[in-house]
Amino acid sequence: MALSTKYNPTEVEDKWYQYWLKENFFHAKVNPSKEPFCIVIPPPNVTGVLHMGHMLNNTIQDVLIRKARMEGKEACWVPGTDHASIATEARVVAMLREKGIKKSDLSRDEFLKYAWEWKEKYGGIILEQLKKLGASCDWDRTSFTMDADYYKAVIRVFVDLHNKGYIYRGLRMINWDCEAKTALSNEEVLYKEDGEKSILYSIRYKIKGTEDWITIATQRPETIMGDVAIAVNPTDDRYKNLVGKKILVPFINREIPVIADDYVDKVFGTGCLKVTPAHDVNDYEIGQRHNLPVIDTINDDGSLNEKCELPKFYNKDRFFVRKEIVKDLREAGHLVKEEEFITRIGRSERTNTVVEPKLSLQWFVKMKEISKESVSGR
Repeated sequence: MALSTKYNPTEVEDKWYQYWLKENFFHAKVNPSKEPFCIVIPPPNVTGVLHMGHMLNNTIQDVLIRKARMEGKEACWVPGTDHASIATEARVVAMLREKGIKKSDLSRDEFLKYAWEWKEKYGGIILEQLKKLGASCDWDRTSFTMDADYYKAVIRVFVDLHNKGYIYRGLRMINWDCEAKTALSNEEVLYKEDGEKSILYSIRYKIKGTEDWITIATQRPETIMGDVAIAVNPTDDRYKNLVGKKILVPFINREIPVIADDYVDKVFGTGCLKVTPAHDVNDYEIGQRHNLPVIDTINDDGSLNEKCELPKFYNKDRFFVRKEIVKDLREAGHLVKEEEFITRIGRSERTNTVVEPKLSLQWFVKMKEISKESVSGR
């Protein structure tokens, strides 16, 4: 038989990989006479297909597993996929949108049907791609993170950690995705490298009992109804005499105090900061230091609620309200100026929507204590 002058990877690789699978070369057994060596694959999300990061990571794992086999160890590489519910839901919702279907028009069971169809399609593609790589996984042990035994294990571990005091529930300022209606970790909030264009609005507030005004600068005029204070730097001579006085919030005339806090940047904007603890991480910390109330005017879907005290904006989207309230501020003589500038705007990795800082009752893990045990090797 003549030897081909060209290497045909499809023919050669498929032939030998099928032979390896037929002979069960990758299947690990319980073997007391051999040293066990196991890697559980960091399961790729069933949100699409593998990318170059997966390729690199899986190649390294394969090298380690094959090396262990050559050293005579009982090597087991456990494959699987991750349901990644938030990310997968975003992809399924986008897919349905292209078909003209709204998630809100579907029942839970109907939506889950589409989600499982997505998982079967893309989960299968991912596993086949791993095989095309030549990954020497123990395919008999393929798992999915929503398998019944995995689900039971997660619940068992959760209850165990809770009973040990490692897991607790608390009201904290978190990153909120208004489209996916879920909390996000800091790692899931993305920023464009060169920033994004935004507008800094200079708005004047009436000083109670006088004909004088104080001007603040904000990027988010839609949140002024949640203001509970105006903060100035204690070393700023321009505003020292105002500390302790009352200010009226535009349109709703709520009385709020002027407070002094070192956080305020004397140079940025007007040097006066509106404090809205429910909708800004730094404002929340200022509020904690000065024992200020929290007025949460934004719903989980990004619309305004009745706490904004302006019925015309009830259940209206935050960005729609921003445009409308800017018009109202301009007409009422409250809007001093608008300046375009470049700033960092956090966007959800899942939906690309602008992240809303929000107070929310969430579960947390006391990682400092757990990590101490991990570092010590216990």
